[in-house]
Amino acid sequence: MDVTHSPSISPSPLKSVDPQLIRDNLIEAVTSDPDLPALGSSIARIVQLSSSDDQSIQQLAYFVLSDVSLTQKILRLSNSITYRSASNKANTSITKAIFLLGFNSVQACALAMLLVDGMLGKHAKYVRYELMHALAASMISRELVKLGHYKDAEEIAVAALFKNLGRLLLAAYRHDLYQDMLTLIRQGTHTSMQASMETLGFNIDSLTETVLEKWNIPVSIIQSIKNRPAGNLNIAKNKQEWLQQAAEFSEKAAPLALSGNGGADHVLKDKLLERFSKAFNLNRARLDQLIGNAATETHTLLINTNLLDTDRSRKIAADTTHTEFEISTEEHLIDEFIVGDEESNETQIIQRYPSGKPYNASSLLLTGIQDVTEILGTGNYKLESLIMLILETYYNSLGFRFIALVLRDSKMNCYRARGALGKNSMEYQQAINFSTSVTMDLFHLSLQKNVDLLISDAQTPKIGKLIPEWHKKMFSEAQSFMVLPLIKNNKPIGFFYADRETQSPEGITSEETRLIKTLKGQLLTAFNSN
Repeated sequence: MDVTHSPSISPSPLKSVDPQLIRDNLIEAVTSDPDLPALGSSIARIVQLSSSDDQSIQQLAYFVLSDVSLTQKILRLSNSITYRSASNKANTSITKAIFLLGFNSVQACALAMLLVDGMLGKHAKYVRYELMHALAASMISRELVKLGHYKDAEEIAVAALFKNLGRLLLAAYRHDLYQDMLTLIRQGTHTSMQASMETLGFNIDSLTETVLEKWNIPVSIIQSIKNRPAGNLNIAKNKQEWLQQAAEFSEKAAPLALSGNGGADHVLKDKLLERFSKAFNLNRARLDQLIGNAATETHTLLINTNLLDTDRSRKIAADTTHTEFEISTEEHLIDEFIVGDEESNETQIIQRYPSGKPYNASSLLLTGIQDVTEILGTGNYKLESLIMLILETYYNSLGFRFIALVLRDSKMNCYRARGALGKNSMEYQQAINFSTSVTMDLFHLSLQKNVDLLISDAQTPKIGKLIPEWHKKMFSEAQSFMVLPLIKNNKPIGFFYADRETQSPEGITSEETRLIKTLKGQLLTAFNSN
């Protein structure tokens, strides 16, 4: 951990400490803190998702949608000037946000937001700087991937984000020792490792590794936070070595992305180029471009994680002395980096019927159709992401508690859910599995006759007779539901199923019916072209 930005710290006498006790207390604090419910497991779940796995798009979308605060922040980020689509139309879909920002971007931003929400507030004066530093490093690392030979090195954004985790935890739980360590670094007499050894009795990097292990973070990411030997670095011999180089560079360059003067610290730039120019084929112009791109994305992310203080009277220093380069102690103020009032993109309050269906269902459906049209028009999309966008549109526009796309599995002669959203969605998705053998029930009749069904009251006797046993067992609490058959070349390939725990006497208007069919038709178009 060699670079950070910090508040001014007054020197205080170093204390006599028990290294093992400090280490154990810090690990205990972060693993049992009641204010951090399941932070480690949530982070591990997101880290383990891979952009190369189609199911990960669904899982990432579901994870974000299950957290209202996280949903609002990701949507706000996708609607920022940096990421807004060419149509300049406000985005209201997490799945479209993944399409616009990219899977890796949403994954990295979600991790950053979880970390900020979990840690901010614990001695916020100090924690804020470490969080800002971590987010800047993560954004820089993503720019490095564009220059590197390892285009699949998506985990670098995670490694860079957590590289200063040990220092962040120290600031959160032992801010007195955090101040002591930074005092030594600011005096220019100690590198980060030397300061942590003298203040704590152990290398702060080892604390990072231990906590990441306890969070079940993959070994490849934990290995990536280890620094390479001192001296000028050459081109990496393998991906793991490149990840280590990139994580170290990103952390050391973070103050440049946080400064309000375009990263004008020439001394730091010279030191970065001296160590990393061969490794990343960097010159001054490429470095400036990389930092400029990262600074823009960092600024947007800091605003959307509420880490930038819009009160101009409060100055946030970017201290570049936290490096083993031992550069000058000049501070860079990022208050110039702070912009004025941002356009509000918060989700509008939606009025609903008692069933949960929004009053403006038609306009919400139309927005979803436009989003799908935009993505289909690019020709550059994954079918799984399009499925999730359509599911999300039905789910949000019509106010269902659960929705699934169920497709025919010809090899197994059954219908199985391919994607789902809503209450207990993962559990229900895995459980939906019934025979393709035709029976006289609502689902098979809908598929045979190719008719869309809306059941406003599932408890009426005539409806009860047509509900199959698998549905009665699995969805006994469903009081109303919808079935939309999917027919391709005059053969049933599956259907959409969605339900509510309440009756829906308001029904569906003719305009809503038209839009529901249009959205279904868009999926069939995508199936035909894949």
